[in-house]
Amino acid sequence: MFKKVLAALILTSAAPVIAQQAAAPAPSASAPRLIVAIAVDQFSADLFSEYRPFYTGGLKRLSEGAVFPRGYQSHAATETCPGHSTILTGSRPSRTGIIANNWFDLKASRTDKQVYCAEDESQPGTSSGNYAASPIHLRVPTLGDRMKAANPSTRSVSIAGKDRAAIMLGGARADHVWWLGPKGYVSYPGVPVPPLVQQVNRAYEQRLAQANPGFELPAQCVAKDFPVSVGNGKTVGTGRFQREAGDARAFRVSPEQDAMTLAFAMAAIQSMSLGQQAQTDIISIGLSATDYIGHSYGTEGTESCIQVDRLDRELGVFFDHLDRMGIDYAVVLTADHGGHDLPERHRQNAMPMEQRVDPALMPRALSQEVATRTGISGKTLIYGDGPSGDLYFDPGLSPAERARVEAAALALLRAHPQVETVFTRAQIAAAPSPSGPPESWSLLQEARASFDPERSGDLLLLLKPRITPIANPGTGYVATHGSPWDTDRRVPILFWRKGIRAFEQPLGVETADIMPTLAALIHLPVPKDQIDGRCLDLIAGEGSSCPDQ
Repeated sequence: MFKKVLAALILTSAAPVIAQQAAAPAPSASAPRLIVAIAVDQFSADLFSEYRPFYTGGLKRLSEGAVFPRGYQSHAATETCPGHSTILTGSRPSRTGIIANNWFDLKASRTDKQVYCAEDESQPGTSSGNYAASPIHLRVPTLGDRMKAANPSTRSVSIAGKDRAAIMLGGARADHVWWLGPKGYVSYPGVPVPPLVQQVNRAYEQRLAQANPGFELPAQCVAKDFPVSVGNGKTVGTGRFQREAGDARAFRVSPEQDAMTLAFAMAAIQSMSLGQQAQTDIISIGLSATDYIGHSYGTEGTESCIQVDRLDRELGVFFDHLDRMGIDYAVVLTADHGGHDLPERHRQNAMPMEQRVDPALMPRALSQEVATRTGISGKTLIYGDGPSGDLYFDPGLSPAERARVEAAALALLRAHPQVETVFTRAQIAAAPSPSGPPESWSLLQEARASFDPERSGDLLLLLKPRITPIANPGTGYVATHGSPWDTDRRVPILFWRKGIRAFEQPLGVETADIMPTLAALIHLPVPKDQIDGRCLDLIAGEGSSCPDQ
C-alpha cells in the first residue's frame, strides 16, 4: 500500500491538479482529528503574492481559507532555525533560546566553540560541522509536546528536508522526527529505522537513480527566463532542474525534494493512521527546497518560479489524498523567513543601489583590524558566523582590553557605509520585550525579540537594506536572508479547514500567533504567560475560534 502511495506522490509532474470543491457547510466546533503544520523554507510574503494569481492547486486552496498575507517572523535574526522555532511554540527566539542557526560558546570545553542550533555539543568527538543532532537547545515545548502532555495517546510526527526544521517543529517529545540526509531520511543518533522509512529510502534511491530531464516552463515563468551573471563563470536565471542520475545535491536543490518529503508525510499518515482515532494527532512538514533554490539561484529567475509552481501542484496532490482518506484535518502553512534576490539581478531590474557586503565586515577581517587599532595581538578578538548578526569578544580579555576592543569595533562599524546600526548587549538587554503590531517595531525591538542573555553576542551588527551578506558568490550561494528588513521578516500565514469561511486580514500578525491559534482549535489550554503569541480568530464575522475573545 505504501509503495502505491509513494509512487503516486513522488514527482507528480504529469498529475492533474485537483480543483477546490464547492464550499461545504460551516466547520464543526469539534476539534479536528489531524493538525497539518507546513513550513516552506524561504517562502516570503513577496513570493507568495507574486504568484498568487497563478495558483491552481494546494496554494489556491489555502488562499481561500483564513489568509494573513502580512505575517511576520518578527525578530531580527531571520534564519532557518530561529524561524522554525517560533512556528509551533508560540514564542519568539528570546524565549525559545534559538537565536540563530549558529552561535558561539567561547567557554565550551571542546575546541570548536561554534554551536549549531540543533546539536548536542556535549557529545564526545563532535563539532558544529560533524554534530549529534538534538532538540536540547529548544527551551520551550512545541504544540505537539503540549498535545502529548495533555493526552499521551496523541501521535506527533515531524518530517522535513532539513534537520533543524524537523527538530524545531517536532520538539522534544515527537514520536518520529526525520529529515533528508545524504543517502535518505535519517533521525537522531541511535534511532532505529522502521520498515516505513526503509521503504521511503528505497523509493528515494530509485528516484535518485533516474535522471531528471527537467521541468517544463510554466507560462508565468517565461518573463523570468534570462541569464544573470554572478561572476566566476556562474550564471543563473534560466534553469529547469535537469539532473543526472545519482546527483543527490541537484535532487536536494530542486522541486523533487519537496515531492519526496510530502510523499513520506502521506505514507506516515497512512501507516500510523494519523487523524483516524479519537484523539487529535499532529504532523509537521518542513519543505526545504524553496530555500536551497533561493540561495543557489535567487528568488526571481525561472528556478524559483518553477519551484513555486511545483509546490502548488504537489500540495494539491497531497491535500487530495487527505480528502480521499476522509480525515477531518486543519492546515496551517507559513515560512521560517523570507528572502532577498541576488544584487546582480536587482541591478538589472531598477535597483542600481544593490550591493554585496564588503569583505572587511567578515569577523576575521574585523578582528584583525581591531587588533591593529588596539594593539592587542596574538589572539582572535572577535568571533562571528558572518558579516552580520552576533559578534562575540574573547572572554580572556581583561576588563580594560574588552573596553578597548568594544570601543574600536563600534567606531569601525558605525563608520562603515554598509552598516545600519550596531547594538551592544547592554542596549538590547535593557530594552523591554516588544509588543504591538510587528510591522511598527524598531530595530532595537526586533533585536530584543532575538536576544538570549546566555547565547547572544556582545554586539549585534545589522547591515543596511539591500546589502547582500555574501561577499563573493563564486560557485556557491548567490543570495540569502537573515536581515531585520521586511524582505526577510514578512511571510504568509494561511489556515484552512473544510468548510471554513474565507477571509483575508492584511494587518500584521506574528508566526508566534500560530501555536495558540491551533491550540484553540483543539481546545488545548495554553497559559498566556508561557508564550509570546496570541490566538487569531479564524471565524469570519460573528463568533470566535479563540475562547477568550
